[in-house]
Amino acid sequence: MEFWNLLSLSKRLYDQSMQPVCEQFGVARMELDVLLFLANNPPYDTAKDIVERRRLTKSHVSTSVNSLIARGYLEPSFQQGNHKTVHLRICPAARELLACGQEAQSRFVASAFAGFRPEEIKEMGVRFGRIAENVRAALTGGMGNAL
Repeated sequence: MEFWNLLSLSKRLYDQSMQPVCEQFGVARMELDVLLFLANNPPYDTAKDIVERRRLTKSHVSTSVNSLIARGYLEPSFQQGNHKTVHLRICPAARELLACGQEAQSRFVASAFAGFRPEEIKEMGVRFGRIAENVRAALTGGMGNAL
């Protein structure tokens, strides 16, 4: 099925896009992914958010967060009245790394959508949204054919 090919090829291109950034800054791919997630999703600022939304393993996220804190790229903080949940703040030291990572993401998107008109991209977003809704419904048993 062409869909599975698309997923595999997209992952390869994204990996190739991110690798030079990792090499330039001496960070692991997971560390870059953690920083980019936090930068691109400001309301989600805990390790738990990263694990749940990106479907990454707790141990890998934890190791990456600890490394990023040690390098001065992240700072742990607590919200007033809650000293259980550690919130993660991106430090100024991570600005250049993030700028390069986000530029690599932009180049990836530009490559993937080259030749498409804006309305075609919007329509794809609608269709992918419908697919996501169908998959969520199937996973929760809402379509009568739960997995």
